[in-house]
Amino acid sequence: MENFLQDKDLWIVGSVCLVASILWRRFWNLFTYKRKRDSSPESASIDIQFREKDGKEKSKVYQKGLKTQKKKKPLDASDLVQAGFEEVQKLNQQNSQLSQCTAETAVSTAVHLDLIEEEQEVDKYRERKDDKQQATVEEEARGQEIAAELFQIKEEDKNEEEDRLKKEEALWLPEEKQLAALNSSDQTDEGITVTTESCEENLEITFSTKRHVTDETLTDELKKSRVEEDKELKEEEEAGLVAAEAGPERPEEGTEEERKDAEPVIDEYVIDSSPPPPAPFEHCLVTTKTHQITSYYTINKEEVLGGGRFGMVHKCVEKSSGLVLAAKIIKARSQKEKEVVKCEIEVMNQLDHANLIQLYAAFESRHEIILVMEYVDGGELFDRIIDENYKLTELDTVLFIRQISEGLQYMHKMYILHLDLKPENILCVSRQTNKVKIIDFGLARRYKPREKLRVNFGTPEFLAPEVINYEFVSFPTDMWSLGVITYMLLSGLSPFLGEDDNETLNNILACQWSFEEAEFADISEEAKDFISRLLVKSKSWRMSASQSLKHPWLSDRALHYRLHHKKNKCHSSHAPPPEG
Repeated sequence: MENFLQDKDLWIVGSVCLVASILWRRFWNLFTYKRKRDSSPESASIDIQFREKDGKEKSKVYQKGLKTQKKKKPLDASDLVQAGFEEVQKLNQQNSQLSQCTAETAVSTAVHLDLIEEEQEVDKYRERKDDKQQATVEEEARGQEIAAELFQIKEEDKNEEEDRLKKEEALWLPEEKQLAALNSSDQTDEGITVTTESCEENLEITFSTKRHVTDETLTDELKKSRVEEDKELKEEEEAGLVAAEAGPERPEEGTEEERKDAEPVIDEYVIDSSPPPPAPFEHCLVTTKTHQITSYYTINKEEVLGGGRFGMVHKCVEKSSGLVLAAKIIKARSQKEKEVVKCEIEVMNQLDHANLIQLYAAFESRHEIILVMEYVDGGELFDRIIDENYKLTELDTVLFIRQISEGLQYMHKMYILHLDLKPENILCVSRQTNKVKIIDFGLARRYKPREKLRVNFGTPEFLAPEVINYEFVSFPTDMWSLGVITYMLLSGLSPFLGEDDNETLNNILACQWSFEEAEFADISEEAKDFISRLLVKSKSWRMSASQSLKHPWLSDRALHYRLHHKKNKCHSSHAPPPEG
């Protein structure tokens, strides 16, 4: 706009100068004309006529106006002056009109540009709308295609189901006809009335003659197969009678030999995965009492159930109910020692599981704290490992490790680490069963992911590498100890035990262990794989408790059947020979 105003000013100045020059020339011509007219009037008239014919001084003269201009009389000075002013006014009007036109053209162009932009936006909106409509149409088309495919799949499934039903019906009808044929010799009418009781038997009567012929051929084959089955059943019954007369050891061997070519035996064995009996009291939150424990319980200090660095465990009886319990007497003279024991009480208050020992009461005195707990009389698992008279099989080990894994799974779900898992801290419920419970939560800690936990305690043989290196401990730390226990139960050997504690710790850090010992000759590959997935130096690569329960060694019934079969063979070799 500023450029436009500058051009307009220049245009006005130029036009004014042009008009001034024209007026000056006309004034000069008038002056010279008067002088010539005073001197010679003819020359003046000639000069004017010449100029009119020349036309240089007349601006904007059209072709049609030339004739009329020739007929006019010559103008005098006043007319010339007036004509000059008229020309100036015309020029000013033309300039103003031109400026108005340019402004209008500028405004019109701006308006035109705005209209163009609006039209472009409208076109874009229409294009977007068209794209959206096209996308919706495509989606609808895809949906229709998917629906058509689903409908087609349903139709195919329906047709397959109908074909399967027809085939089953075709196989089932000959059997019914066979039964009818077997009964037709004595009771023909009764057989017909029986077959008319169901819609399938009604269809049998309406079948074509061709199908009837094929059914008769099939019934003959079925008769033969049924005769053979009857023979096999009779043989099995006879074998069962012979086995019952022979004694308890021979029935299984005889029946297995006779049924090799008959029905296949299901090679599965379901282990007893039922939990051990719960504590004889309800789980409760225990707080320490300052009363004398002898007022409520009778402690038999002569009968020691166990002991260690913490103190001794004795058998005790509740006076009010006669309930048999275990009293764990812990020496705690300083306040710090008492806080450690109270931490154990806090941990046990959070644990309510059949494979974990339960706390019943707690009493605090000046120099000790006594924990009254559930009592089990099966002894330590360690005793079964070192007992030469006890035949510990691989299947027994499966039962033990499965229960320990279930207890650890529960503890880890409660964000609690045991950190002192070993055979001495696993008690058997009784001498006759393989049910166990985990005990001794004196070193247990609550796991907080944001607070990195380090510990510098434990039994050297069962310590994980991260404990020795004083690194952060977590759930895999307990799983390392479970791997060591599994190794010991299967072989009776400790995988990292050295001449002294330093050598043991060095063996753990080097992760030096193997299955080369003769004790692993008859151990299954699944058991070796289970140990190999736990005794891993990097804790992030060890199995969790949940993963260990899903491992084939603990979950595969076919494997358990083979292990059970091996155990039976082993026991049968020591069985006394049958009489007679």
